[in-house]
Amino acid sequence: MDKITINMLSCADKVDGQGVGSAYLEQVALVKESDKLNILVNSKEVSDIVHVHTIDPTNYIKMKKNKKGINVAYVHFLPTTLDGSIKLPKFAFKVFKNYVIKFYNKADKLVVVNPTFIDDLEKVGIDRKKVTYIPNYVSKEKFSKFSPKKRSVLREKYGFSDDDFVVLGAGQVQTRKGVKDFVECAKKLPKIKFIWCGGFSFGKITDGYNELKEIMDNPPKNVKFLGIIPREEMNTMYNISDVLFVPSYNELFPMTILEAVNSETPLILRDLDLYKDILFEKYLKGNNNKEFVKLLKMLQEDKKLYKKCQKNSREISEFYGKEHVLKLWEEFYADLVKQKESV
Repeated sequence: MDKITINMLSCADKVDGQGVGSAYLEQVALVKESDKLNILVNSKEVSDIVHVHTIDPTNYIKMKKNKKGINVAYVHFLPTTLDGSIKLPKFAFKVFKNYVIKFYNKADKLVVVNPTFIDDLEKVGIDRKKVTYIPNYVSKEKFSKFSPKKRSVLREKYGFSDDDFVVLGAGQVQTRKGVKDFVECAKKLPKIKFIWCGGFSFGKITDGYNELKEIMDNPPKNVKFLGIIPREEMNTMYNISDVLFVPSYNELFPMTILEAVNSETPLILRDLDLYKDILFEKYLKGNNNKEFVKLLKMLQEDKKLYKKCQKNSREISEFYGKEHVLKLWEEFYADLVKQKESV
């Protein structure tokens, strides 16, 4: 059988610090390893499938023009997850949300990274039959656990001792990411070190920009905002940290979680339904700052619990292995071509 040619369309890697960009780069690198697929990126060549990763208008136009081919769109966010991410005038926000739905409807097939969002897409008028679930993937070559010696050296570089308990938050600085909760928890735990990797990828239109900018400029003594960290350096950040703390209010499938579990970093997450099907209850969860503070103290003080949480993260990492996810993509693309040929 001839290789299936897929043209990946994306501008996700033009803005640093976005999970969408990380997911795009990982997915393209993964499917390029297949001997059944021929992968093009932002090409003008003819292809069997156009796979759109970002919702920019140029990609919408390209899908409209690709009437003979197959259009696939990646759902990295829903209209509902835009709340708390960007701040626009109500009219402009409504227009943008409608555009997102229109964009997803234009595709022949949609891919979601979390099965719980198939219902959400159906609620905004998208046929669930056109939606397929394929999880995100993170390379174990790029993200892995360091030796104790290397970890110690890097900790010293960032101003931490081996005895420090370091809590990592990662993601764009936005209201929905729970940045304010992250800082409030830090205030209640002055002996614990907190670091946040990420910045304002969308500048001043970020929801809550002024308040969050004030927090970043004047953080508590035990909190460091490190700004946007190049992705190739994020493995270091996971390794020098003792826990990944994600108090986010709304997500699809955070790449930070998949990256962190490759280094066996324990997870403390907000108790969101979306995590249950994809993380198999292998994380500590809380609903408010009081619960988060309690969990952080428990992880710091209870060595047995800490080792169990490390094991849980390792098991999550093993489930999302390369061979399994690559096979899902190969079967997905092959089925689309067969369906097209049978029409």
